[in-house]
Amino acid sequence: MISKMPLFAAVAAALALTAAPSFAQDAEADLARAQGGPEFVPDEVLVKFRPGTAAADKSAARGRANAVGAEVITTPLMRQLGEGDIELVRLPAGMTVANAMARLKGHFAVEYAEPNWIYRHDAVSNDTYYTNGSLWGMYSDDSPTAAGPSGTSNAFGSGAEKAWAAGKTSCSTVYVGIIDEGYMYTHEDLAASAGTNPGEVAGNGVDDDGNGYVDDVYGWDFDGNNNSVFDGTGDDHGTHVAGTIGGNGGNGKGVAGVCWSVKLLSGKFLGNRGGTTDNAIRAVDYFTDLKTRHNMNIVATNNSWGGGGFSQALYDAIERANAAGILFVAAAGNGGRDGVGDDNDKTPHYPSSYANANIIAVASITSTGAKSSFSNYGKLSVDIGAPGSGITSTLPQSSKGQVISGYGSYSGTSMATPHVTGAVALYAAQNPSATATQIKSAILTQGTVTPSLSNITTSGKRLNVSGF
Repeated sequence: MISKMPLFAAVAAALALTAAPSFAQDAEADLARAQGGPEFVPDEVLVKFRPGTAAADKSAARGRANAVGAEVITTPLMRQLGEGDIELVRLPAGMTVANAMARLKGHFAVEYAEPNWIYRHDAVSNDTYYTNGSLWGMYSDDSPTAAGPSGTSNAFGSGAEKAWAAGKTSCSTVYVGIIDEGYMYTHEDLAASAGTNPGEVAGNGVDDDGNGYVDDVYGWDFDGNNNSVFDGTGDDHGTHVAGTIGGNGGNGKGVAGVCWSVKLLSGKFLGNRGGTTDNAIRAVDYFTDLKTRHNMNIVATNNSWGGGGFSQALYDAIERANAAGILFVAAAGNGGRDGVGDDNDKTPHYPSSYANANIIAVASITSTGAKSSFSNYGKLSVDIGAPGSGITSTLPQSSKGQVISGYGSYSGTSMATPHVTGAVALYAAQNPSATATQIKSAILTQGTVTPSLSNITTSGKRLNVSGF
């Protein structure tokens, strides 16, 4: 008889073997470069205390910077793994983040101190709505519908239509977490893909599954600290991402996502002012905890956002997801103000530039196969390209005071990323025994060699799911 350790124990064992990040950046170095660059909350610092630190020592450490403890960040997963607390501390007037970090790091109880970075989504434009034939990102080179609207070509799409034609349409056994804004789970093209937390009873006002979140049926809003994961038309970015991953196909309306009927869950952390590191950590751990304690088949999270500098705390959260077998699909970034994009090998874009093995960093291509002008790249740090320019998907729209189902076209590495996340779900649904490592390998090896991505991505390829 073979005994099996609980999944969270396996996660702990895997984390014990984790190597340190290969990037040499640290928060202090990034902060020194932050003038006119990465955003951070000006009066807050994240402090990681060593496990077992006494309250008196924590107080003494905070006292070095005259800081006040505002909030303890400790997720159920962190407690299960015996990790030390992370505290969000607030600084007094006149105390800079850099000065506070230096003072806090001088105390023996502090493992690290870093800024509370601010993140933004990676969409760059909102074009007019495309009508029939607009989903170029789903087609392939020999598609009979390869001629798109206004004379454009669909030949450089993901090849999803071939997978559908082969009967590979249902991903109902697979869950994906959307770490973003919220998404409109009642949208006419998303309602059938709205996943729910099986450990929670809707509307009873009780934290049934003991994860610290009451009635988190469709996920959790970490920005607003409530269970309302869709708050109106402002959640357009998250809704657009959701439609590309899992918009319902074959229903005679709207759009179709890469993987029909995949179960979507929301980890909303981007609000009107962007999102912060502390809430990003909570969102990542939220999905890891759902998988480890409820055995939910969460195969990936979609992360169409970026900003800030290196965060050890966020790296650690992504590594916990890695140990649990959850892929972290991340936008490479939109640094192309000069029309050529930014090289992430030279200037890392977080979170896509972290060295965690479960990250798939995604660049954007156009319908002609060119790298999108806005898209970041990196021969060592960006893995693959996917359709990201002029992508039509689901949107919430306002009509006569009501929020209704709508559609529209956005561009950005934000739009390329959910194509890859949908591909992860599609592969996992067809190959239920595949590990995260195997799924990532399939995504990269089965891509199509594309000249525009040669020497600027690790694979030199664009997404191709036609053979899944």
